[in-house]
Formats: sequence, C-alpha cells, structure tokens
Amino acid sequence: SPKTIDFSKIPIEKLPVVVIIGRPNVGKSALFNRLIRRREALVYNTPNDHVTRDIRDGVAKLGDLRFLVLDSAGLEAEASSGSVLGRTASMTEDVLTRAQLALFLLDARDGLLPMDLDVGKWLRKHAPGMKTIVVMNKAELLDEFNGSLAAAAGEAYTLGFGDPIALSAETGLGMSELYQAMRPFLVDYAAEFISDESIPAVDSKLPLQLAIVGRPNVGKSTLLNAILQENRVLVGPEAGLTRDSIRVKFQYEGRDIYLVDTAGWLGRTKRDKGPSSLSIVQSRKHLMRAHVVALVLDAEEV
Repeated sequence: SPKTIDFSKIPIEKLPVVVIIGRPNVGKSALFNRLIRRREALVYNTPNDHVTRDIRDGVAKLGDLRFLVLDSAGLEAEASSGSVLGRTASMTEDVLTRAQLALFLLDARDGLLPMDLDVGKWLRKHAPGMKTIVVMNKAELLDEFNGSLAAAAGEAYTLGFGDPIALSAETGLGMSELYQAMRPFLVDYAAEFISDESIPAVDSKLPLQLAIVGRPNVGKSTLLNAILQENRVLVGPEAGLTRDSIRVKFQYEGRDIYLVDTAGWLGRTKRDKGPSSLSIVQSRKHLMRAHVVALVLDAEEV
C-alpha cells in the first residue's frame, strides 16, 4: 500500500526542494504561480527576451504534497559568461545543488528545439544524479485525436528522462498527472524526516515583512545578497536588472523574516509597458504589506 506522509508536519527548511528549469518562455513562472497558488512571479509573454532573471522560492501545495519550489531563470546555453543570461545560468547551477527533483519544462507547441536539447545536456552535466520529470507545458492547444499530442510526447521522450507529463500551467490541465509522477519520489524523500522531533513548536512570534526599495541601480539587490549571504538576486551594472519583487524568508533570533527586494522604481512613463510597468505595480503591493521599509540611496548622489 502507498505510504502516507503528513507533509504539514515537516518544517519548511526540511521540505523536499523542486527546481523548475528550461529554456526561456516555456512557462516556468506560470507553473510556479500555480504551485504556490499566488500570482507572485511576473508572467509576460516576451518572445525575444525572458522575464524571470532571479531565483524565487515558495512553498508549493499539490494535493497532499508540500514542497519548496524554485523558479529558475530561463537558461540560455550559449550565453557569454558576463552577460545577464550567463550569470543566470551560473545561479541556476548553484540552485541545483539544493534541489532533489527537477521539472524540465518544454513548450509542447514548439516541439523539441535545439535549445531544449542543450538544456538537457547542461542538466546531465551539472546534476547527473538528479531525478528529473519532463513536463510538456501549453499542451491544452494540442489534440489527442489527431496525434499531435502523441507526436510531441514521443519527441520529449527522446530526451532520455522517461515519460513526459502533458499539462497546462495556465488552465491547470494535467496537474493530477504531475502529482502522480512526483508523489512516490517526494514521499520517499520526506519519510526519513517524519519523527516526533521534526514537528516544530508553535512560534508565538509573527513573521516580519521587510521591504527594500529605491530607484534602479542603487544597490538594493547587493544589500539583499549580503544579508542572506548567498547569491540569490542577479547583481550587475545594468539599470532595472531586478524585474520582479523577490521575496525570501530567513530567520533572525528565532523570528521568521520575509525580505522583499522590490524592482527599482522606474518613473512610470508612456514607454514603460509590459514587464517594467507590471513590476512597479507588484512593488507597490509589497510595500502595502511591509512592516518595515528600508529606503536605499546612492551615497554619491545624496
């Protein structure tokens, strides 16, 4: 009989970690949003660019499963080391060392592209023992009856990671199949942490929400990385590099603190459309929720 595990009894820091990877624009942020049941990651269709540049995490709920999900930035296999995409690939590599399971996303409508094959090779090279499930996203537009879905599945199977799961992160189609594929692995992993000692005491201190704000390029992300002592947010000289509000949890003197690094407050202009204006709206939402707001200024310009 299948094992039953109460994932709600496992402390967040001991939950299994699942990373979503794939080339840009296959719907990683949409799947992340569906799993955490909040519209947190910025989702915007940009054919020549990709919106997610930082690593976000959240507690995912899928049926009775509970796990930490990481939304990695889209991988660009040929990116030069100094470019935004090159730094993104090295951040994703760091994340792989924390994860136990990878969801390798493809766009079912596009079929298997050369860059998907490159991502598969990259994954094998940097995480050879990683349990990987191939997910064909945007499958709601394929037809079971004319064979297009079967053809896409056959192509995805050639990646060598086993049978693919067809789903739509946008509509929720196929999430039960994803649950069935993930469950045995997550249950086996979680089983070793279930004991009386692992049930956390009720914390009487409420979590604190701390927001870091400031105009673009004053060093908000550098400050966040310094506080967390890990490379979590992309840092570089380009203005407006952080496009989402990144929300991370850490502990200080036994208290949970949610730290939000907001996208730089670019003055809203007629040119600010798409991802840029979406992130300004998201920053304002996080400010409304914050208990403490840290305003970061550039000392050279004060």
